[in-house]
Amino acid sequence: MQERDNKIRVLQVNKLYYPVTGGIERVVQQLAEGLSDDTDTKVLVCCKKGRTTVEQIAGIEVTRASSMGMLSSLPLSFSFLWKFRRMAKDRDIIHIHMPFPLGDLACFLSGYKGTVILWWHSDIVRQKKLMKLYRPLMEWLLRRADCIIVATQGHIDGSRYLKPYQDKCRIIPFGVDPKIEKEADRWYEEDMPFKRLGEKSAVVRYLFVGRLVYYKGCRTMIEAFVQAAKENSCIQLDIVGTGPLEPELKKLTEELGLTDRIHFHDEVSDDELIGFFKECDVFVLPSLQRSEAFGLVQIEAMAFGKPVINTKLPSGVPYVSLHGETGLTVEPGNTAELAEAIQYLAEHPAERCQMGERARARMDEQYRMDKMLKRVLRLYKESVERKQGR
Repeated sequence: MQERDNKIRVLQVNKLYYPVTGGIERVVQQLAEGLSDDTDTKVLVCCKKGRTTVEQIAGIEVTRASSMGMLSSLPLSFSFLWKFRRMAKDRDIIHIHMPFPLGDLACFLSGYKGTVILWWHSDIVRQKKLMKLYRPLMEWLLRRADCIIVATQGHIDGSRYLKPYQDKCRIIPFGVDPKIEKEADRWYEEDMPFKRLGEKSAVVRYLFVGRLVYYKGCRTMIEAFVQAAKENSCIQLDIVGTGPLEPELKKLTEELGLTDRIHFHDEVSDDELIGFFKECDVFVLPSLQRSEAFGLVQIEAMAFGKPVINTKLPSGVPYVSLHGETGLTVEPGNTAELAEAIQYLAEHPAERCQMGERARARMDEQYRMDKMLKRVLRLYKESVERKQGR
């Protein structure tokens, strides 16, 4: 089958797809579009609610199975099971992005005999009742899989489920979004104000980008910023994102009298976001829970030569930006330690800039999009050849 057209036939399977812009959805889109010249790729996902649609997006056939709606972040879609079985028949590889229990069930019911590759993005953390029901099916798929991709060693070490399967795990780091990568390359080479290196700035700007949800740690970040601001009057914080905690966080900022230091930005275009990365001095990712499995925004900030303050989570987060090398890592939820890190980078401009340069170098070495795509394509070829007994 593969030899007729000399392209590996891949079915990318996930819960949702572009224009939904979550981290996993972005990775699926990057793989589908980035490997389109080297593979015959189709995408199967669900609608949030509505009838089945089939469309072409950037040359990729995307099937969205009908859904009655979402329950506990899972689409209620019976047609997805039938679509999976039908579309899997001529595919050399089924690539399922986890966690996605409906994808596990579809694979189990399909009778598919070809190569199954999983990309393990994170454990299910909050939905413990669902996990009790789902775990036997998940364990079946982990045993069934020919290979499991993870973005860092931290995904294996911090997972409650992957250790028995670590021999079949392959580490493939994520890549920076191509648009951000291109703009960062141009800006870093042509426009970055190197004359400021080592000089004390009038204002040191900190940046957070992400959903304003429970596990992101934004309340801790604001409280830490209050402590740091008492010692340093030149720091400012931009918070880019929206979410259910937005009203609460804005109210907290007002109560603390910091509306002149902490600024919220809830409607930001791609170009404006790039502007925030350029203008900030330090990026902050204060996440509290291992629901934060990697933090793609870290590598985006690093592309612009910015040091990162992150947290020592049992996930991939502290493996991305390294403590003392490309930024500082603090204990999750530790307000005093986070305030100390904020203050330290404000008061040590030379060290801050050196960390930023090393962050840029680490991005260049580890997190280029072309490197991610080449690693995945190599894995596809090896997996298919192994299945065919070559």
